[in-house]
Amino acid sequence: MNPFSSGTRLRDMIRAIRACKTAAEERAVVRKECAAIRAAINENDQDYRHRNIAKLMFIHMLGYPTHFGQMECLKLIASAGFPEKRIGYLGLMLLLDERQEVLMLVTNSLKQDLNHSNQYIVGLALCALGNICSAEMARDLAPDVERLLQFRDPNIRKKAALCSIRIIRKVPDLAENFLNPAVALLKEKHHGVLITGIELCTDLCKVSSEALDYFRKKCTESLVKTLRDVVNSPYSPEYDISGIADPFLHIRLLKLLRMLGQGDADASDCMNDILAQVATKTESNKNAGNAILYECVETIMSIEDNGGLRVLAINILGRFLSNRDNNIRYVALNMLMKAMTVDAQAVQRHRATILECVKDSDASIRKRALELLYLLVNENNVKPLTKELIEYLEVSDQEFKGDLTAKICSIVEKFSPEKIWYIDQMLKVLSEAGNFVKDEVWHALIVVISNASDLHGYTARALYRAFQTSAEQETLVRVAVWCIGEYGDLLVNNVGMLNIEEPVTVTESDAVDVVEVAIKRHTSDLTTKAMALVALLKLSSRFPSCSERIRDIIVQHKGSLVLELQQRSIEFNFILEKHQNIRSALVERMPVLDEATFSGRRAGSVPGAVSTSSGASLNLPNGVAKPAAAPIADLLDLSSDDAPAPSSSGGDFLQDLLGIDLLPTPAATGASQNPKAATDVLLDLLSIGTPPTGQSNSSTPDILSSSQDNKMLLANLDGLSSPSLSAQAASPATAAPVLDLLDGFAPSPKKQEVNGTAYPSIVAYESSSLKIAFNFAKSPGNPQTTLIEATFTNLSPNMYTDFLFQAAVPKFLQLHLDPASSNSLPASGNGSITQSLSVTNSQHGKKSLIMRIRIAYKINGKDVLEEGQINNFPREFDSTIFCFDSLT
Repeated sequence: MNPFSSGTRLRDMIRAIRACKTAAEERAVVRKECAAIRAAINENDQDYRHRNIAKLMFIHMLGYPTHFGQMECLKLIASAGFPEKRIGYLGLMLLLDERQEVLMLVTNSLKQDLNHSNQYIVGLALCALGNICSAEMARDLAPDVERLLQFRDPNIRKKAALCSIRIIRKVPDLAENFLNPAVALLKEKHHGVLITGIELCTDLCKVSSEALDYFRKKCTESLVKTLRDVVNSPYSPEYDISGIADPFLHIRLLKLLRMLGQGDADASDCMNDILAQVATKTESNKNAGNAILYECVETIMSIEDNGGLRVLAINILGRFLSNRDNNIRYVALNMLMKAMTVDAQAVQRHRATILECVKDSDASIRKRALELLYLLVNENNVKPLTKELIEYLEVSDQEFKGDLTAKICSIVEKFSPEKIWYIDQMLKVLSEAGNFVKDEVWHALIVVISNASDLHGYTARALYRAFQTSAEQETLVRVAVWCIGEYGDLLVNNVGMLNIEEPVTVTESDAVDVVEVAIKRHTSDLTTKAMALVALLKLSSRFPSCSERIRDIIVQHKGSLVLELQQRSIEFNFILEKHQNIRSALVERMPVLDEATFSGRRAGSVPGAVSTSSGASLNLPNGVAKPAAAPIADLLDLSSDDAPAPSSSGGDFLQDLLGIDLLPTPAATGASQNPKAATDVLLDLLSIGTPPTGQSNSSTPDILSSSQDNKMLLANLDGLSSPSLSAQAASPATAAPVLDLLDGFAPSPKKQEVNGTAYPSIVAYESSSLKIAFNFAKSPGNPQTTLIEATFTNLSPNMYTDFLFQAAVPKFLQLHLDPASSNSLPASGNGSITQSLSVTNSQHGKKSLIMRIRIAYKINGKDVLEEGQINNFPREFDSTIFCFDSLT
């Protein structure tokens, strides 16, 4: 017999495939076998059809394409015999899924088999329907499945219940049809049927609030009784697992009771006793028992308040923490974190066990225990817990030091009872794991030190001692160098000695030695060396006897390859040589840093900081009320975090659109200033909050070229009419609308007239939903200025509302936008919106025009945003061709 004929047995094909030594050989065997199967399909070979489908299923499991055999599965399903149907349904479940269109052809066969007299064929149909049922099939076959929930054979009822779960997940509207049959299943004695009935009720509760209320009223007591019977049932070998009667049924019942009791006090009261019985009676020395206890704890935590039960549940989790199984301990830590929001005091009792878990060898348990311990810290236990964590920090693994250090620093900052304790703990952390401390942490430490005036000497001495033993910790070196530079005289003179201190003798030369070691260490980075140079400059005033030595150290960096160090060295040396008279004033102690301001800056709440969470909205001139949190800043992707925001703006996100400091132009002396101008974000942004002056103000940033002082980079973002400052000064009639706009009563500016040389219309952008066409013109005698009329056309069948066009250009260009003709764009091209633009190129002939644009609109209330960049304008402008790079 041909080894690759359709008559080849499945086992022979498997043996041939497994005998292949290379992937190429395997592909050759599969290719030949598939060719034989295709030939048999073409010949309509009915004798070996079931064998061919079995082979295709194996080939499918190997990852090869088998789509050509799908119709053969349908033919087998339509056959009369059980063996053929079994292979056909198995192939249907493996080779097809609910997305296949061919599945529609099998609906009628399924309906016939669901009504078949042979219960095994009914079971095959239910199994297939439960695996690949689509929404359309669910609607067609739901009545038959509902009828089978009352079938005489328990296996059919079980399969029908599982199939019902698939149906209600696909079509939640059918849930009400299964309520009464599901309740009937809860009275079953057969455990298999009962479990599937409980699962069906659980899914019904998930998809329908009416079903949840119905089961609360009708089934809570019966479910409690069922659970009690299972808990107290005698030994039954059929369901026994590790001495526990059917733990799977236990768990399913507890999950359903959890859903019924959540948010319902009456249902919760009904199940309190049985939950307490499960929690106390279940053995925890077997995995099955632990699974039941976990579900019981989850249920207790989810139902309505019962203090005694929750303490019992948390104690069970405490026992879990002592288990040798890492999985059980990890689950317990996760559950205790949830319990913190319910009963933190009960969790506190297990603090010692949780602390031991922080020291566990398993990395995931360590991390989760550390997160839980962080939640347990309060003002009463912060000192012992911090002491334990710092002691463990000394012996912890390197990969864990980062997380542990961050948590310790956060705990110390948050719950510190006094500054001296805060400083002591932070110095211990810096000594043990200074290289893992983030910059904002040691910055905060310096702020606290500067505010603790009575601890300056104590801190300097403590840092001096720590430096002697832990000079390899970079962060510790930085703080020590800063403190010695500021308070070196207090260190040398032992000022502010406390009773808890041991006396230490430090000479001026010793203090300078610390800074010199820091600056000469090859591992020191630029920040540390720069701080050391500043400290040396300060010590030169505090220690006059060492000034010559300090000068020699500073001079050594005059030839440094690092520009920052070279510049500091030269400048500091110049101060030491030429400006002795002002040196003491220059190097006075830093003023006390304001802790509230620093904390606010770290939290992002400093006044004047950029805020994107404001709920205020801006009335833009296109008639669109745009929320202040809309992400429309940085059209040119040149944002700067350091640029100051408008002081009283409700939409700080608009400030510094191009990454340049755009402050409002100050008014001339004697000019009246509108107090409301600062409230308009756009006016602050465009520096038109006050009338222009004839004088050039040196504080106004030069955001254009030197020949275009006092001209704005962006004019009329979002369609606002804002002529350039020079144009306002030249034409009082032009300045009037701006002043009117400050009061909120700006008349609609006239549309720019395009009377210059015209150019062909070009499609700037076209997508499936929007088309933008540009018409160009040049003003006679003014080649720098390009006049553009943009036409927006809606290509979709939906109307666009709140239509908004925005644009931004680099600093060598000046952009002017007129208001759009409308803010509604009709559907299907039945109308358009026009908007005029003018672009002035101060580098005409040298640099090409470039523009960044953004189009925002709404479709049925849903925001849509499109962005893009125009970087090549017509050849006649800058000898380039025109194209649009869509970034939609």
